Parts: sequence; C-alpha cells; structure tokens
Amino acid sequence: MSSGPSKPIFDVEIPLSKVLDEEMKEDCRSCKVIGTAAPIGVAAYIFMSGRTQLRKQEEAIMRANTRWGIGARRLGIYGITASLVGMGVYRAIM
Repeated sequence: MSSGPSKPIFDVEIPLSKVLDEEMKEDCRSCKVIGTAAPIGVAAYIFMSGRTQLRKQEEAIMRANTRWGIGARRLGIYGITASLVGMGVYRAIM
C-alpha cells in the first residue's frame, strides 16, 4: 500500500521554452499539402462559380439600379479569391 497520495502528472511544471519548441515543430508533408491545397481549391471554386453566376445575372443586376453594381461584385469575388490563395501560399511557406 502506498503511504500517501502521489503527485499527479498534471502538476508537473514544464518550462515555457520547451512548450514553445514543441509547438513550432514542422508539420508532416501531407498535412502541409492538404493545408495548402484546401484554401486554393476553395478559391478556384469560388472564382469559377462566382464569375459564372455573375455572368448569368449581369443583365438583372444592371436593370435593378442598385447601389452596388457589377464592378463591386466582381471586386468581391476577386478579393475573396485572392485572400484564400494568399492563405494557401502562406500555409505552404510557413
């Protein structure tokens, strides 16, 4: 029988530098490829489908006389696409 309660493993202090070193380790290659390809793939889908839908609705948008015309909508599609591609590239190099 034990003479008293033992110290739980969760109470052991780990130096912060060791924890940060563990966090900064490189991912495996497949994790990096998936993490890079996913946002770039979503960006390609948004770009293609967004432009297709915008082309189909262009006449209705022009007739609607809205505050936001075709140019703002195209800029939105390009902006979202560029952001997602940037995230994918950042994930690839970091």
